[in-house]
Formats: sequence, structure tokens, C-alpha cells
Amino acid sequence: MRFFPSRTNADAYYEPNSFGGPVERPEFAEPPLKISGDAARYDHREGNDDYSQPRALFHLFNEEQKARLFSNIAEAMRGVPDDIVERQLGHFEHVHPDYAAGVRAALSGTDRVLTHSWG
Repeated sequence: MRFFPSRTNADAYYEPNSFGGPVERPEFAEPPLKISGDAARYDHREGNDDYSQPRALFHLFNEEQKARLFSNIAEAMRGVPDDIVERQLGHFEHVHPDYAAGVRAALSGTDRVLTHSWG
């Protein structure tokens, strides 16, 4: 649901962002609701692993599929500010070192062979 009028600059209407867009304001959160104890917002991040599912999928890919993945991601990231690219590469590193290295190589325009195993 949009809470603002249409604008020509559609950057950063999400959080987190690097363009001075909206940010969470905890002071506007609803107060806890008494329901056989206090209730508040559920922290969906607690106990969740953001990397195991993409890691499992990455391990299913053969070399050709991984090469396409790296190429597609690199192409989509062209023109993105370097600090954001590096932040995203850090996430790929958490998934698997070869994932980050493959995207990094594709971004640099090289077809170099990675030193890590694909397994």
C-alpha cells in the first residue's frame, strides 16, 4: 500500500536503504496488548537463518547454471553504487564463497576460473 503521492524518483521506498528513504520509527509502534500476558510485534528474524535455503539451492546448480546465475546477477547490478554491491556480495559470501566469487568475477567482466570447488 502506498502512503505517498506518485513521484518520478522511485528509489528507496523500502527499508533498509542507502538513499535517505523511509526508516522504521519504533516510537510509533503500537503499545503491547494485554492478552494473558503482554503481546508485541513478533521478531521474525529471531532464530531464522537467511542463508541456508539459498545455499541449498546453490548446491543443486551445475556449473552452467551457476555461470548463468553469476552473469544474470552481475548484469542486474551494473550501475549500482559500489558500497551497495559490496554489501550484497557479503550476503552472497554468507551463502557460499563461490557464490560471491562468481558474481564478483562476472562484475569485473572476467571469465576466470574460481579456485573454490563447486561442491
